[in-house]
This record gives sequence, structure tokens and C-alpha cells, in this order.
Amino acid sequence: MKPLVLATRNKGKLAEFRDLLKDYPVHIMSLGDFPDIPEIEETGVSFAENALIKAGTVAKATGLLAVADDSGLEVDCLDGAPGVHSARFAGEPKNEQRNNEKLVTLLRDVPKERRRARFRCVLAVVTSEGQEFLAEGACEGVINLEPRGSHGFGYDPLFFLPEFGQTMAELDPEIKNRISHRARAFQAVKKVLVKLI
Repeated sequence: MKPLVLATRNKGKLAEFRDLLKDYPVHIMSLGDFPDIPEIEETGVSFAENALIKAGTVAKATGLLAVADDSGLEVDCLDGAPGVHSARFAGEPKNEQRNNEKLVTLLRDVPKERRRARFRCVLAVVTSEGQEFLAEGACEGVINLEPRGSHGFGYDPLFFLPEFGQTMAELDPEIKNRISHRARAFQAVKKVLVKLI
């Protein structure tokens, strides 16, 4: 089994990636397995820059193949915000509930047809030798003002998918893991990852 480190401490992301790679001979670890690696500062101005910073730092620190995603929510009528600031939209320390509350407050008077949004994910794969690969995926939807559903994490309870008539948090996890922005980015980088593992 090839070791791979997912550059996150987010248990939701870890579960999603384990599901995405369940058919491959890979042992997926996370930053939870490497407590000596400090919090990685995401100083990039784009999802791609942040993903490469995280994957590169972890590959260098562990000597193992590293995968990092940087992803977030882009709301059209907010000029793409929260974007790269999605995890800390309501400030420090990061808090999903406060982020969701801030988003609802900002959109309260915006009609539904103008609350178009997407989840975007950029996935970086960095080898122990420093080779870098990038892939991107997106998932389009609309922001609901009332949270619905108990699956998922982050903005999932507010992110409504018209074609399913459900929020991301109401979707069966198996469906979410097929259509999510992370799943689409993963499909885009899968050939490279399979060669590496």
C-alpha cells in the first residue's frame, strides 16, 4: 500500500477522500497522523496557490506523496466571496456556524435567482521529489437562506442543488462524493494519482 498524506485535519475531507480512493492500493493519512507539522499558513491569493503551499509543505515535511485541496464557496452577487476566505469568512477562529450565519445575513434581501454560487476546488498533488500537479473542479448551485440536512460540513446545509432539489447536506454521501467539486477535481487528477500510487 502506497502511503499518501492528505494535507488536512478536517475529518469530513478525510472521509470524502478515503471514499474517493477506496478502490486503490493506498494508505491515506492526514495531518492528524503528523502532530509535529504546525498549522500551515495559507498565504496564497488563489485556491491553486494555497493548495500547492499545503501539499508542498507536507511532502517536504514527511517525504511522502502529498495531496491538498483548497476549496471554497464563490457567490456571484458577492463578487466571488467568500472565495479563498471561505473557512474564515466570519473571522478567527474559524467557525462553520458563524460563517453560515454571516452568509445568510449578507444575502437575506437578495432574491433567490441572484444567489447563484459554486463550490470550487483546486487539488494539488506534490511528490516527495517536488513534482507538482494541479486539477480543478466546480459544482454549481444556489444559496438557501435556511440550512437543511445533516450530512457534509461547511456551507453544505445552505448550498442548494436545483437538479436534485436538495442541499448538499441532504444528499446521500455516495451521490455527493460523485458530484462534488472535490470529486470533480479528483476525477481530473486521477490518472496522475493512479500512476504515482
